[in-house]
Amino acid sequence: MRPIDAMFRVLREEHVTKVFGNPGTTELPFVDALAQADDIEYVLGVQEASVVAMADGYARATGRPAFVSLHVAAGLANGLVGLLNASRSRTPLVVTAGQQDRRHLVQDPMLSGDLMGLARPAVKHAFAVEHSWELPILLRRAFHLAVQPPSGPVFLSVPMDLLAEEADVDLPARSTVAPRGAARGAVDAARLLADARRPVIVAGDGVGRAGGVGALVELAEALGAAVYHQPFNDGIDFPTSHPLYAGVLAPTNAEIRDTLAAYDTVVVAGCHAFMPHHYTPGPAVPEGMTVVQLDDDGAEIARNFAVDLGLVGEIGATLADVVAEVRVVLDGLPDPGERAAAVAARTAAQRAAVDGEAEALYGPAPMDPLAAAHAVATGLPQDAVVVEEAITTGVRLRRVLRQERPRSFVHTVGGGLGSGIGAAVGTRLGDPLRPVVAMLGDGCTLFGLQGLWSAARYRVPVTFVVMNNGEYRTLKETLDGWGTDAARAGVYTGTDLGPLDFTRAAEFFGVPAVRVAHTDELVAAVAEAAASQEGPLLIEVPVTGHGEGGTK
Repeated sequence: MRPIDAMFRVLREEHVTKVFGNPGTTELPFVDALAQADDIEYVLGVQEASVVAMADGYARATGRPAFVSLHVAAGLANGLVGLLNASRSRTPLVVTAGQQDRRHLVQDPMLSGDLMGLARPAVKHAFAVEHSWELPILLRRAFHLAVQPPSGPVFLSVPMDLLAEEADVDLPARSTVAPRGAARGAVDAARLLADARRPVIVAGDGVGRAGGVGALVELAEALGAAVYHQPFNDGIDFPTSHPLYAGVLAPTNAEIRDTLAAYDTVVVAGCHAFMPHHYTPGPAVPEGMTVVQLDDDGAEIARNFAVDLGLVGEIGATLADVVAEVRVVLDGLPDPGERAAAVAARTAAQRAAVDGEAEALYGPAPMDPLAAAHAVATGLPQDAVVVEEAITTGVRLRRVLRQERPRSFVHTVGGGLGSGIGAAVGTRLGDPLRPVVAMLGDGCTLFGLQGLWSAARYRVPVTFVVMNNGEYRTLKETLDGWGTDAARAGVYTGTDLGPLDFTRAAEFFGVPAVRVAHTDELVAAVAEAAASQEGPLLIEVPVTGHGEGGTK
């Protein structure tokens, strides 16, 4: 069969029903063939960063690799921020970009470029397809590699003339790969955990990706252990409404160390080495602490700290085995129920305090960021998916958000701004039965504004909530913490955005928009919009800026 026919056979056999892309001349053979493929939809984005963000959200919602088509070097360069985010968040993507016609590459034609050099630092693997018979093999390989631990994006460069060839190529069959299975060492892990007097668990995003949340809950309850999410968690790796849930670890070694110092034994499950944000001296794990680490990626074990026992295997299955062995070892030992009750009492008091603090700040706009975050959380439908890219208000949202169901929270620990709008659109396309609410900062919204075009074009019912303070507040707060002379004088360079009207920006793209004037109005607007199936809505929320009072 022809290379283009083999390509579409592979896509269908890999369950691809949507292609996320922005086409150019080098993709025209592929786009032209799509016109005959009624079972595969082309989801158009008007800028490649939004395209990749949509694919990222879609892949997470469906649990399978998303397929992306970018345009030569320039389009790939625009999409790099999304690929960097997907790599950090370990989202499986298969990404292609059309290369110029091989017959005149030697002349350095317009649009040509070093696609492999651009892609390699941002993806898990990169392949240059040079011959027609390589295309089906490398495309099949890309889908296979994208989901292998550690999962992530895989890139292929495909010359435009190759897709127009009439050559006869072989199609490799799709393979079935058995799951890796549980790690060895569950009995040894159980013995270490049974000796713990003050156990704690750090739930990493690998737990959520592996479907291991239920098993981690069982382990926490069996041990009576407090559970923290990894810094800037990308998903629900432990129910945030659970009595043993203690919150999110702060993103510095010093703060993580201070938190863990209250415990004697830690289970680090599916966590990428804590990923600190700002530098602080010293390690994240206190000296003398017993550490049990488990992951599906052997490179994570003992990566940044020593472990007493490292387990490499499928995370959900490994957790289930550890739970079973813990119950055997604990049989006859003192019931950890008293320990669990003490943890639950602390967490309940902390939640009541933050809820009370937020509710006391309810009032007219500009709203306090904590009150605004609490209002959004209060208005959410029970089954909603929250996409968070709000930086300072997002940190506050994590303190008040109570979610139980896996895949109910979407974030990117990659940190490349502008993903939120596209990720929300892709999330709803991937799971159309669940309401999606995106909470966005004004700066993040500006980075990804073009994603609103796709939301309007495909009438995707997403609620975009934009927290508008007209500044990069997180940078000002960081400078305050550093105590620089300029910060003490109240001088912050390059951090003010000025007055912005996001209702007008939304309406330009065809997205209806409202501006709320009170926290009570925000609660009602989120509840009503999230329950609607009519299409997208943007809610602009004026919030206080740096130095305007309210919470820190």
